[in-house]
Amino acid sequence: MSESIEDTYKTIHQPGEALFKDRGSKFFAYVFPVRTEDDFKERLAELKKEHYQARHHCYAWRINPDEIAFRANDDGEPSHSAGTPILYALQSAEVVNVGAIVVRYFGGTKLGVGGLINAYRTATEEALQSTKIEVNQLEHGGVLTTDYNHMSQVLHLFDKLDVTIEKQVLEYDCRYTISFRRSHLDHLESTIEPMENTIFERKF
Repeated sequence: MSESIEDTYKTIHQPGEALFKDRGSKFFAYVFPVRTEDDFKERLAELKKEHYQARHHCYAWRINPDEIAFRANDDGEPSHSAGTPILYALQSAEVVNVGAIVVRYFGGTKLGVGGLINAYRTATEEALQSTKIEVNQLEHGGVLTTDYNHMSQVLHLFDKLDVTIEKQVLEYDCRYTISFRRSHLDHLESTIEPMENTIFERKF
């Protein structure tokens, strides 16, 4: 079966950090996995506490590979000179479910809007380079129920489609809690359709 890129997305599983310097100013960049805005806010609060003397805590995040949501914040820097270039770095890397925060300590020399854009973008890019960008699969999951007459066919189908069996219950019938790549849904449903006493209830 041909591979599809429609059910994959890029992300990171481990945080990354970088320090970028320009004319005395220091830009501490942090990138990290995040799934919700609340998760991001927790990390932001931690870094604000850690860097309580810093003047700016600028950030951006991209979440939800199904329908990407994003946000950027300049935190007092000139409009679109901090949060936007941080977001641009995330977009250029095509990563999702990732947050980025860049903490700036002012060095006494103004960098100008162009200098700020370069600093915030570069710091974020270097933080991303310090960790590994990986490809994740978008998945469907649910419960497939069948009878013992079709159990071997179902298990063969699971093997063919690289289905992960999360849980199985073998009693009066056979019930499998499964997950699999979204691009395999049509194949799975069309294969089990003619099987008697076999149904798949999708949960996500």
